[in-house]
Amino acid sequence: MKQIDRFFNDKNEVSQEAAIDYSQSTDYLEGIKALARTTYQSLYVINYQTRGFEYVSENPLFLCGKTSEEVKDLGYAFYFQNVKPMDVEMLIKINKAGFEFYETIPVQDRKLYSISYDFYLINHGKNLVLVNHKLTPMFLTEEGQVWKALCVVSLSNNNSSGNVVLSKEGTDEIWKYNLEEDIWLKSEKIKLSSREHEILRLYASGLTINQISEKLFITADTVKFHRKKLFEKIGVNNIAEALGYAQTNKLL
Repeated sequence: MKQIDRFFNDKNEVSQEAAIDYSQSTDYLEGIKALARTTYQSLYVINYQTRGFEYVSENPLFLCGKTSEEVKDLGYAFYFQNVKPMDVEMLIKINKAGFEFYETIPVQDRKLYSISYDFYLINHGKNLVLVNHKLTPMFLTEEGQVWKALCVVSLSNNNSSGNVVLSKEGTDEIWKYNLEEDIWLKSEKIKLSSREHEILRLYASGLTINQISEKLFITADTVKFHRKKLFEKIGVNNIAEALGYAQTNKLL
């Protein structure tokens, strides 16, 4: 219990006496369960008032050999059992920095923000699996604290843990968290040219270089040229990493 307490402080702890409009969450889990049936990603819901998980979807890839009910019952203890110890410390630091940032956001805008970061899970075979974790508020208390949040877990296309990014829906503004200096740095989403976006979208559809060149009426070498420029722009080495980056940063 002492370990779990490290994930909570006055910024994200919702008291039992907190003013909450409970009607806002009526039957919400049915929608999340339906979404979970359509995606390879793992979904779970954090309840900050109970300090636990309210729902965990069935996805063996991310459950580390446990059932969804076992992970739900473990709650935050799951992190201490199945996350690389160094990354647990990182998650606690990100959690604190994220909620401190959150307090600077106007209450009416708080549901528009999401945070993304990568960490290593230790699966049931004791292998390390780098995952991407996104968290966004679902329901707030009347004072604007996060009451419940939706988390989405998928395989990461990065090469190391960290990569902490806050973004606001409907804007190009993002904030990147520097773990060493404990500061948020504001920047903008990378903007793709229309041709880069088009080529990336066609790659996402499963087309080959030759098929893309035929569809766009350009040569295969021209496709490769734009692909190379795209890789340089977003800092990746191959198309799989580019597609992962595009998905994480909502470029498609």
